Amino acid sequence: MKAVALLPMIVAIATAAGSDPGPQPPCGGDVVPSYPALDSPPIVKVWDRSDLGRDWVPPACTGWTTPGFATLVATAGRFRHSSGSGDLMRDIGAVSKLAGVQYWSTTHKAWQTLIIEAHAVSGANGDEPRPDFKDAELAEGRILHYRQKDNLSVSATYRMRIVRRSSDRIVFETENITTMRYFMVTLFSPGEIQAIYFLDRESDDLWRFYSIARTGKKSNRLTAGHEASSINRAVAYFRHMAGIPTAQEPPAAR
Repeated sequence: MKAVALLPMIVAIATAAGSDPGPQPPCGGDVVPSYPALDSPPIVKVWDRSDLGRDWVPPACTGWTTPGFATLVATAGRFRHSSGSGDLMRDIGAVSKLAGVQYWSTTHKAWQTLIIEAHAVSGANGDEPRPDFKDAELAEGRILHYRQKDNLSVSATYRMRIVRRSSDRIVFETENITTMRYFMVTLFSPGEIQAIYFLDRESDDLWRFYSIARTGKKSNRLTAGHEASSINRAVAYFRHMAGIPTAQEPPAAR
């Protein structure tokens, strides 16, 4: 990563209003939450089903066709990156570097490792580890697979799809394709963890970051209602993409 942190990461946390339409990604209209001012921390907004209803319909440009959610989080930020979209794509393909990403645990009141293990795999069965994805593999429309183990469940296989790749815009999405369990309890069935990321060049060395992450409405109820944890996890990934130490003080939410 060659990005430069803009400010100490004290995150502005917005509260959803009853009339809020939900997250609005950068697809031609107003962005919700809006991007922060230059040299300001990212903005994270969290919704639950009481805000938007059980059958919330995702924005069309996400490509998500299944309505509803259990937890819904959007993050908007800006970061400096002077090496161009090619290096950003290579960072995205280097999934092994996700291992060791840290976040602030509001339960333990300490920095903890969020992603224990991560590596690319040769296919959807997830059985054969392989090196990180090379630039040539990260073509628009390409579907790739990787395994990841976080601190709350066993290892799971994810699908990553490159939606858009150009010199000024990168869009990619991820989704679990295997069941995720905590001990013997099923937390998420396949397709219940989805995220989409929009990276747009604002100037030669400044990029805009926008992400939406959701858990499906059939997710285990044990996983819902942890707003501060959702915020800290979302910011951990933003920091990773922006080249900011993920355990940098202060945490986004205590």
